[in-house]
Amino acid sequence: MDHLLFFALLLVAEVLGTIGGFGSSMLAMPLAAFFLPFDQALGLTALFHVFSNAAKIFLFRQEVSRYLLLWLGIPAVVGVLVGARLTFFMEPRSLMLALGVLLMFLATTLLLKRNWRLQANRRNALLGGLLSGSVAGLAGTGGAIRGVTLAAFDLEKMVFVSTSAWIDMGVDLSRSMVYASQGFITGSVLAHLPAMAIASIAGSWIGKRILERIPQERFKLIVLVLVLVMGVITTAQAL
Repeated sequence: MDHLLFFALLLVAEVLGTIGGFGSSMLAMPLAAFFLPFDQALGLTALFHVFSNAAKIFLFRQEVSRYLLLWLGIPAVVGVLVGARLTFFMEPRSLMLALGVLLMFLATTLLLKRNWRLQANRRNALLGGLLSGSVAGLAGTGGAIRGVTLAAFDLEKMVFVSTSAWIDMGVDLSRSMVYASQGFITGSVLAHLPAMAIASIAGSWIGKRILERIPQERFKLIVLVLVLVMGVITTAQAL
């Protein structure tokens, strides 16, 4: 029953993450923390996102912003390597609390200022990449920060998802290797591989179909409300 519930939740997280453009980790990471210890939840979320990104790269075969792959993607990979390494020296409960607070802050900020945008320049792309990568390595989810940064460059929505997926693939492959070296990817995590693969492919496909037909902003609101709820629950669980 737990495996079925976990699969269903991963599927929903992938659908909403695809529609919202932030990726599934904002929902998948706190969900995984309910079923596994925090370090293993980090490992599972990284592997799940590798499958998720591969599905999006295949499904959203659009022109990719090479400029953002360079100025946002490379700093994100550097940041995630540092952040993922630091998790080995930090206490899991503190990381879980930080994740909950981060989710609440990001969701609340984006709900209150949905029309706010960063300036579209090289400096913000670089800083957004470093920050999103570092947070992804430490807390398992940096998609919202990357999404806010990408939004500044006014990309067409399919190109937005495609570019985000390519950047995220580099981030998640990098942190997966670090987590594996630190013992975060255990047999319990690998047992979920079939479910992760199916949920990521099916969720990305369903999300793409919905995204093609329904205004994106309506679903971003739903995603942000869910992220806020997960942040509150995660913070309460850590306390």
